[in-house]
Amino acid sequence: MTPARALGCLLAAAALAAPGPSLLAPAPVVAAGPVAHREVLANGATLLIAERPAIPIVVVTVYLRAGSAWDPPGAPGLANLTAELLTRGTAKRTGPELDRAIEFVGGSLEADAGREGATVSLAVLKKDLDLGLDLLAEALRQPTFPAEELARKVKEIHGALERAEENPESVASRALAQALYPGHPYAHPTAGTVDSVGRLTREQVVAFHRESYRPDEAVVAVVGAVTREEARRAVLARLGSWAAPSAPRADIPLAPDRPPVVTQVMTRELTQATVLLGRPAVRQEHPDYFPLLVANYVLGGGSASRLYTRVREERGLAYSVSSTLSPGRRGASLVVALQTRNDGVDEAVRLVREEMARMGKGGVTAAELDLARSYLISSFPLRLDTSGKVARFLIGVEENGLGLGYPELFRERVGRVTAADVERAAARYLDPAGFSSIIVRGKGP
Repeated sequence: MTPARALGCLLAAAALAAPGPSLLAPAPVVAAGPVAHREVLANGATLLIAERPAIPIVVVTVYLRAGSAWDPPGAPGLANLTAELLTRGTAKRTGPELDRAIEFVGGSLEADAGREGATVSLAVLKKDLDLGLDLLAEALRQPTFPAEELARKVKEIHGALERAEENPESVASRALAQALYPGHPYAHPTAGTVDSVGRLTREQVVAFHRESYRPDEAVVAVVGAVTREEARRAVLARLGSWAAPSAPRADIPLAPDRPPVVTQVMTRELTQATVLLGRPAVRQEHPDYFPLLVANYVLGGGSASRLYTRVREERGLAYSVSSTLSPGRRGASLVVALQTRNDGVDEAVRLVREEMARMGKGGVTAAELDLARSYLISSFPLRLDTSGKVARFLIGVEENGLGLGYPELFRERVGRVTAADVERAAARYLDPAGFSSIIVRGKGP
């Protein structure tokens, strides 16, 4: 995974909110207009249902505001550990028994946490939906967090974190998050640190689950060969009695803008350098979002982009180079990422900054503009071509307040972007002086 992808993908790439199950089936391309039925249940949970009668698989994804941004002070990694343990034992089944039950019907049941939220995701054949939902409800509402499973999971996370310390992309991504969001929950890694995870207790996990896994902050997406009434009845039977706590939970503030910083991490063993240039950006509701989305594609969105053409193809200075706009709920970012030889870092970064500055001085050609708009619009339906992707999309537009008509709005707004819009957005957001710089490189012999 490239550094830019590690920090998030474009909304157009439908990496909106939550990971999905591994058992996915192709779904028809979604037509214009609302892509699902939406209702709010009596306990506050939002239910989204997209009927896909031609697909024999049903995907159910429950999303909760229980990601790493909600980790309590001094406990980075708690949200991730809690999610990892949801399927490792319930009041009715042990972890292995859960595994055997879902595997017997060829389905999948997974839980994990990202920066914003946690998900419990199910994929089963229509005939096995009742069993699958029973298992999902157990994991969601009745996890027991066995001490031996917690110890084993902490050991696994420790190993993954130690390996990440040897990965320059992970090191750079972590440093950039700290540069962009100092003092904000976005600053710490989703999985926490070796030290912080080692201090987490079962009591903390139980308390976090009790406080964060609540229906009034839950989104339930059901996609596949199930009717609206069937889906509603099945969900209510398992989650209708799920009661919300009486006290509302405080929200997380937006990440404030910070002045740019420059950080270099020197490691003797590296023979190549990883560079991230990043700055705060804007979310989808901002009038500059769609012009900036198009500008980002022209700059570094594909193999025909300016960065790829000049830095990699013409000069051979980068193994990879790209730019990514990530509209996070509480802090959007724009990141340029490249990998190059240690001795080529200065020249490669100079060229990247030159191209960034040039974007704001006009000269976006009609061909560049047409290619960017065409790609963004025509590739959008491909982000909805499986039931799992549709479920993630539904959760994303709900959590970000974009509305179920967002596919049509996206096409319309991208299609209206002009060269002057791109120039204006680039001048404001692609000025290299506003970007923090993270360079992870080798020291030499």
